Amino acid sequence: MENLSTIGKIIAANSTAALAFDNEGDAKEILAALKAEPHIVAAGLYDRNGRLFSRYPSNSGPDAFPTGPGPAGYQFMHAHLEGFQPVVAEKRQLGTLYLKSDLGAIYERFRVYGFLVALVVILSFLSAWLLSKILQKNISQPILALAETAKVVSDQKDYSVRAIKTGNDEVGLLTDAFNYMLAQIQEQNRTLSNFTQDLEQRVRRRTAQWEVANKELEAFSYSISHDLRAPLRGVIGFVTILEDDYSSKLDDEAKRITGIIKNNALKMGQLIDDLLAFSRMGRQEIEKTNIPTLAMVDAVIRQIVPGNKDGNIQWVIGEIPDIKGDINAIRQVWINLISNAVKYSANKEAPQIEIGSFGRDAETVFFVKDNGVGFDEKYLNKLFKVFQRLHSADEFEGTGVGLAIVEKIISKHGGKVWAEGTKNQGARFYFSFPDERSEFSKQDTLNR
Repeated sequence: MENLSTIGKIIAANSTAALAFDNEGDAKEILAALKAEPHIVAAGLYDRNGRLFSRYPSNSGPDAFPTGPGPAGYQFMHAHLEGFQPVVAEKRQLGTLYLKSDLGAIYERFRVYGFLVALVVILSFLSAWLLSKILQKNISQPILALAETAKVVSDQKDYSVRAIKTGNDEVGLLTDAFNYMLAQIQEQNRTLSNFTQDLEQRVRRRTAQWEVANKELEAFSYSISHDLRAPLRGVIGFVTILEDDYSSKLDDEAKRITGIIKNNALKMGQLIDDLLAFSRMGRQEIEKTNIPTLAMVDAVIRQIVPGNKDGNIQWVIGEIPDIKGDINAIRQVWINLISNAVKYSANKEAPQIEIGSFGRDAETVFFVKDNGVGFDEKYLNKLFKVFQRLHSADEFEGTGVGLAIVEKIISKHGGKVWAEGTKNQGARFYFSFPDERSEFSKQDTLNR
């Protein structure tokens, strides 16, 4: 189109004189010069009145040309490109030039461009092929060899193999680093294997020692259960004989002393029972079953406060979900915690005990709260240890083993025990119980 526009401008500029002087011969000669352009199929020169003044080829009929000039510009019409170019002289339009060209020039240009594009594509493919060959030798093959070595290591778990280094370039450095990593892993595996063997030997030794200690503990428990109980039963029996058969011969002081002897013997027996219970808890296997917790708590309350003899206690029982655990061990937990709450709030005018639970992360937390004597939190570290008491036996009876048993039971179930308290304002005891869906409870933590 640009080429046709340029030709039109040249012919129009040369036709000004012919139109100005109405010289058809000059106009015909000027249009005849278009023979040098083989793609020009027709040309016409219109005067200022729109009359076809001259035409090319000269033997073409008037029907081959538009009846009059159209707007300036060029456009595609069917299989031709045609348009009008104004003939202007001194800013005055003398006429209009009409040009009609076939699309041969465009098709020829397309063919040239297509050839050039095809040539560029072919050269690009050849260059890419040559480059890939060079890169495959220098980069791809070493990387593939490295990948194959990694696959062997992954499949066979053999860290003694090494990748072959093919050069000192970046791939070579990568190969060195990979081989160094394999050497480090191999050395770590060797160290870990030695450590595992040593650990297994230690575990076997410790297991044997634990079995010996366990047998000694069982023997000790048997000794406590039988050898210590027999003298205590004798003491209690003789004191009972004194109280029953010689009561009339004993004065008040003697009766007081015999009462002290009997009470202390009974406390000693209870202490032995608690010690045995604590000892058995460390060796006892946990057998999990579904526990209706609310029903268990109600039964424990009726057991501790039979017939609601302490009817002045205000019980607040919240939501307590069922759990899965050792039913006898969990019952002992509730007995110890609820009995402590009853005992330490007994001196209050309006004792109140609250029992409930709440969820936290992947566990359920149970609690027992009372408004009793409480405790000073600086002694928290003593609460769950054997024989550690925060109150004297004269104030509140007990052996100092109950909370230690609670801690042992909950620990074997994978939970934790803690407490909060304020002196003379009550205490709050909590124990967490892992949900069955939690990862921790799925592990066999009960055999610790």
